[in-house]
Amino acid sequence: MKRFLTGIIVLTSLLIAPGCSSLTKSGETQVSGNESHHTDASHNMSSDHDHQGHSMEHTNHEANTKITTQAKLTTPKNIAPNQSVNLVINVQDTAGKSIDKFDTFQEKLMHLIVVRDDLATYDHIHPTYKGNGRFEVSANFSTPGDYSLFSDYKPSGQKETVSLMQVKIPGSVPLPKNLEKFEKTKVLSNTKVNLNVGNKKIQSGQEVTLNFDIKDAANNQPIKDIQPYLGERGHLVILKSASPLTVSDYIHAHALKKSADGQIEFITSFPQPGTYKLWMQFQRNGKVDTADFWVNVV
Repeated sequence: MKRFLTGIIVLTSLLIAPGCSSLTKSGETQVSGNESHHTDASHNMSSDHDHQGHSMEHTNHEANTKITTQAKLTTPKNIAPNQSVNLVINVQDTAGKSIDKFDTFQEKLMHLIVVRDDLATYDHIHPTYKGNGRFEVSANFSTPGDYSLFSDYKPSGQKETVSLMQVKIPGSVPLPKNLEKFEKTKVLSNTKVNLNVGNKKIQSGQEVTLNFDIKDAANNQPIKDIQPYLGERGHLVILKSASPLTVSDYIHAHALKKSADGQIEFITSFPQPGTYKLWMQFQRNGKVDTADFWVNVV
């Protein structure tokens, strides 16, 4: 893959647990973040920025063992919107040695969430593992702008880990749109999805149930043919509207194993007040659909 050798390199290291800090090197600008949110793990991140791209350093503490992991993203030198872009992600330890063993979760070794920083676009793709710590995937950035890539994976024997990388797509950035209405119903071809929130007001730091009621758009009856997607009834990614985006703005919730026909339920919590966007994905008739909603957290 010679064309990657002259590409843009983004270096991201991963942090699980508070209390770590990054050192800003001479001539660099420090960028810092806080804790991300999972149902089973949390991650902290702080970062450095150099002239080659964004480099984020953080440390993973397991008991008394200090483990630090780096994820290095390489893109082609010339990137254009709405074209296939080859991405390479190399996962290494701090000595630069490749980490070659990863645990499968949700049927994949790595999940990559790609969003434009204004949350107007969303993609959930799965890099292919090539061995020796190297993952490859083709992505499409639909419009010019700044994009954040949340890479979700598990080095063997460690907790699920999230890294954050940024890519800038050149060109005239679309004008910002007014925030979408806080609608609770979306129609996707022949399927209608309603979002029902367990609490009238979502309180930050408190557990909340998010119920997605899925009906046939033609007859308004609950559908009974929801198919497993990546080993689960549905998947939910949540991002807080923030500038810049950080790992602390990312939430990945897992669907409850048992729900009534036509329903997909999640239990999660929102760490901070603010405006969040939700992307819920499910599979019907062999096709994966994505329903997106905005919620306000107080």
